Amino acid sequence: MTKTVIDSWPDAPSNLSADHRAEFELHKGNGAVGSRLVSETDRVRVWSLTLKPNERIGFHTHVLDYFWTAVTGGKARSQYADGRTVEVAYSPGDTQHHTFGSGEFMTHDLENIGDTDLTFTTVEFKESANAALQLT
Repeated sequence: MTKTVIDSWPDAPSNLSADHRAEFELHKGNGAVGSRLVSETDRVRVWSLTLKPNERIGFHTHVLDYFWTAVTGGKARSQYADGRTVEVAYSPGDTQHHTFGSGEFMTHDLENIGDTDLTFTTVEFKESANAALQLT
């Protein structure tokens, strides 16, 4: 199967703060979608992400099909490449699946806006339409 290599990214949304615009420009195309890569095989990457209250993971880009599961509950805010800002309340066990066609991707950040640690497990599938991004 021929995989699409994505190497062209949008500019930072104008509604981001100056610091977040600079971070977006520096890290768009960053394939590190969690705080710790806990396992990688030829088929999957498994990530753990834990954010303390008011902590955030900076902008990163999803190109592989994946799912995440909330290990703990809490509240978070994400800013997206299309300019949206979304706040979500999570419960333990919440799970969401994402798929991307050839050339499709999603760039966003994630900030814990609750008062407890927020933990996710994310599993990326390397057998996706797009080639895996380098981890930076």
